[in-house]
Amino acid sequence: MDQPLLVATDLDGTVVRSDGTIAQRTRDVIGRIEAAGVPFVMVTGRPPRWMAPIVEMTGHRGLAICANGALVYDLHTEQVVDSNLLDEQAAGEVAAALRDALPDIAFATERTDHGFGHEHRYKPHWELADHTPMPVEELVAGGVVKLLARHPELGSDDLLAAARAAVGDRATLTHSSNDGLLEVSAAGISKATGLAALAHQHGVAAERVIAFGDMPNDLPMLSWAGRGVAVANAHPEVLEVADEVTASNDDDGVAQVLERWF
Repeated sequence: MDQPLLVATDLDGTVVRSDGTIAQRTRDVIGRIEAAGVPFVMVTGRPPRWMAPIVEMTGHRGLAICANGALVYDLHTEQVVDSNLLDEQAAGEVAAALRDALPDIAFATERTDHGFGHEHRYKPHWELADHTPMPVEELVAGGVVKLLARHPELGSDDLLAAARAAVGDRATLTHSSNDGLLEVSAAGISKATGLAALAHQHGVAAERVIAFGDMPNDLPMLSWAGRGVAVANAHPEVLEVADEVTASNDDDGVAQVLERWF
C-alpha cells in the first residue's frame, strides 16, 4: 500500500491498552501523521461522553466517529456535528422483537440529549449515580443513538446471533466486547458508513485508507478500507477477514504498522 491518505482506528482493544492507556509510541506516531497533513480519525463504539480521557491522552483535536458510526463528534468544541439516529418506531419494533425471542433480555439506551438510560433489569457494568430506571418504551422516545441489550445467560456472540435471527435487517446489530453486550444502530449505519462519509469529505478514496480494529463492530470498516488491519488480540472473525494482523494492543501493534510511513 502507498502511504495512506487517511488513518482510522478503533480505540478500546486496538490503540488503547488493557490498562486503559495509550502508549507514548502510539502518541508519537499520531503526532507525525497529523504533522504530515494526513487525517487521523478515531472510530469507536464509545459515546461522546466517554471520549474525554482519550482526548487528554492524545491531545487530538479534530473529528471522531462515535457510537459505531451514528455520531460525528468535534473533539475541539465537544459538539455532535452529525448524527444518524435509530428512530423511535424502529427502536420500539426492534426491542419488541428481541423481547419476544429472548424474554429475559434487558435494555438500555444512549441518547444525544440525556446520555445513558436503562431499564430496571439492565445491570450496567459501571457505577451510576442519579439514574432512574424506566421502561424501554420511554427510553426510546424521540429516537436513540444506540439501543443496548444484555441477557443474563448469553455471551456476546450467542446474543448477537440470536438477535440477528429475530430482527433481520430492521437495524444494524453488532458487539464490541466479550461481556454480553448487544449494540443496535439504525439500519445501514456502521463504522464503515461513518468513515466513508468522512473520507469523501476529505476527497480520499477507500483504497488510500488504512483502518485498524479488534471486534465485530470493526468488521464493516476493515472491509471497506483499502487496508484493514487486525491487532493480534482481535476477535476470531476479525482475524479471519483482515488484510494483515499486527501485534496486540498491549504491544503497540497499530504504531508498528504506521511507522512504515510515518
